[in-house]
This record gives sequence, structure tokens and C-alpha cells, in this order.
Amino acid sequence: MPHEGISTKEELRDRAREVRSGLTPEEGRLFSGSICDALRQELNVERTVMVYVPKSPEVDTMPLIRYLLQQGIRVVVPIIERETRTLRLSRLEDPGVLVISTFSVPEPIGNEIPVWGEDLEVVIVPLLAFDRAGHRLGYGAGYYDRFLSSYPQAKKIGVAFSCQEIGSVPNDDNDVAMDMIVTERENIACH
Repeated sequence: MPHEGISTKEELRDRAREVRSGLTPEEGRLFSGSICDALRQELNVERTVMVYVPKSPEVDTMPLIRYLLQQGIRVVVPIIERETRTLRLSRLEDPGVLVISTFSVPEPIGNEIPVWGEDLEVVIVPLLAFDRAGHRLGYGAGYYDRFLSSYPQAKKIGVAFSCQEIGSVPNDDNDVAMDMIVTERENIACH
């Protein structure tokens, strides 16, 4: 995604949303399936994995969540704390308990099983835009950056469609880089 002349994070976010929305629903399903397949290969020894629950048009992680549950891997999902701009964690044992909640994100409200962040081995992070150094743009509120800086032991894997890649994401001291980024085309080792 070229971004000549675009300098601010908000301008880059707008452009990334525009490019991502250019994918057809069929492309989104197909590419999401490829990304979930690649993640299955990556997550072969972990026992506790945090995975975001998607809202359209993000990469659909539900096939991955169902697979991890079938494998007996502990699936943890974030719950958005809008007032404090933080994430709290819940184990997810049944995707059927998810309900649309804050920012239209499905969450296990009323069926929470609290989990400690120290238990996380891997965190799957949604990306709005990314570069090959592992820098990411999220939606701008800093939820994931604050969360990830508190749990540095967890491997950070960002997921996005390849069209969301840009040459360089502006970053500062508060931004937490990914260890790996998975797209439908490739797994990018960062750092």
C-alpha cells in the first residue's frame, strides 16, 4: 500500500481502512483461511494463546479459535475496558457465548472465565497496517500497546491481509512491535 505524501498515523489508518475495504467478501474469506492455516503451523507447542475475536472486515480468526479449542489449547480472548482503555482477559471454551459488545467486537460478556496475562504464551493481534520491521497501526486507542508492554513474555503475532503492508509505520516509545506478521502470502519474521 503506497503512502507517499501521507504522514500522520490517522491518515495512514484512513488509507489502510480504504485499501482493506477494497477486498471482496470472498477474498476476505479465502485470505483469512490461508492466514489461519499458517497460524495453525506456527502454534504447534503453545498451550495458552490469546486470539482477538474478529469484527468485519478484519482477518477472520474464528476458524483458528475453533481449531485451537479442538486441540485442547487454552484460548484467551480480550474484553475491551473502554473507561480505562485496557484489556481484560477471559478464557473462551465455547464460541457460542460471544455477544456483540464494545466497538461491535464479540466478547464473552456474562460468561467470563478470568485469566492472568502472565499465562499467555502467544498473542494474536489485529493489524490495520504494518511494516516488515513489525511496527503496526491499530485503531488508535493504544489498547494493545499498553497490554503487550505489560506482558513481554508473550510472542506477538500480528495478522493482516498483505494489502495492508506499508513501507514504514511511524512509531514511538509506546508502540510495541510484533515478533511476526502473518498474511495470506507469507509469514514475516520481524526484528
